[in-house]
Order: sequence, then structure tokens, then C-alpha cells
Amino acid sequence: MTAHCSAQKHDLLAAIAACSQPWQPQPAEADRILRAIAELEAINPTPEPTTATALLEGDWKLLFTTSLELLGIDRLPLLALGEIWQCLRLSDRRVVNLAEVQSLLGTGLVSVAAQFEVVSDRRLEVSFQRLVLGLERFLGYRNVATWVERLGQDQRIWTGIDFPVQPGNRRGWIELTYLDQDLRINRGNEGSVFVLQRPGTGQSA
Repeated sequence: MTAHCSAQKHDLLAAIAACSQPWQPQPAEADRILRAIAELEAINPTPEPTTATALLEGDWKLLFTTSLELLGIDRLPLLALGEIWQCLRLSDRRVVNLAEVQSLLGTGLVSVAAQFEVVSDRRLEVSFQRLVLGLERFLGYRNVATWVERLGQDQRIWTGIDFPVQPGNRRGWIELTYLDQDLRINRGNEGSVFVLQRPGTGQSA
């Protein structure tokens, strides 16, 4: 990675870390982050990210998003978003999105499992298949990796709500606009942007 790219990456992570509320940044904070995202996308070190399987594989923690669908949860009374993850399994073309939700009843988990197809050197087409939600203590949730493995076994989970996604809501796409060993930026079909980091790489937001 070039020194210029490292500096732009540092600026983005610093802008995210400076937010007063991670999922509800002030307008000036959001503008600074979005400018830093665009600058980093312009110097993407991985021009064909869908072919970089070693970089894509794994569990990615969401640092910032403009997704109204996700951020709407944080604005509901008595609910607050916790950690959010996107987990990619390239061998069987699976993607699992996980969101922790804090409530008066305890920590809940909302998870969506999907299959994806590579449709270009930057784009994954996603077909949503399954929604599972419930309280973590009833679901037996321990950590991200074991939960993704459990969903991959395709067995119904009776201690939570587990049902297929309706056909009309099944498809979407992910445009990979920046990728390196520990940072990924996606843009989605609804116009949202997502900044994700692979934990345990010595980087910090």
C-alpha cells in the first residue's frame, strides 16, 4: 500500500472514530466521513476485488454506514444497535449479515443469510434466503464465526424466529469499491455505503 493510500485510510478511520455517536453522526461528521470514503475509493489498491478471494474471505465488522434500513433500528424507542458484521464464505458463496440489538429484554440478534454470485470484477449479486432473529441467550449465540457456521448447516433454529425471505425481497448487489488486507468499502443497490474492517489486524478505527 502506498504512503498516500495509508494516509487517506488513516483519515477515514480517524473521522469515524471522532463521531460522537457511531450510528448517528452529526451532519458535519458524516460529510467528513463521506469525503474521506470517496478519496480512498479513488486510490483503491485492488482494482478487481471479486478475484481477490484471500482478501475478501472472513468476518468483517461494520464501522460506518448510510443504510437507512440499519440505522432505522437505532432510532426506534428502547432499541440500540450494537456490533454489526458481514461475513463472507467464498467456498460456498455465502454471505451472512449480523446485527446485535440492545433492548430491555437483553441483547438480541438479527441475522440474514444469503447466497451470492460474482457478476463482474467489482460486483456481487446477492440473493437473500433466510432471516433469523431472537435473544442471544435463547439462540445459544457465542460468537460470529460459530453462528455463521451454524446457519450454514441449514437446520431450523427453534429457539428464535427463523423464516425464509419473501421472493420479492430476495435480490440485491454489492459493489466493492475499496479492498485491502483489513479495510473494505461497499456500495449497495439502494445507494448506501458501508465501511468494514477485519478485526485483529493491528488497525483501529
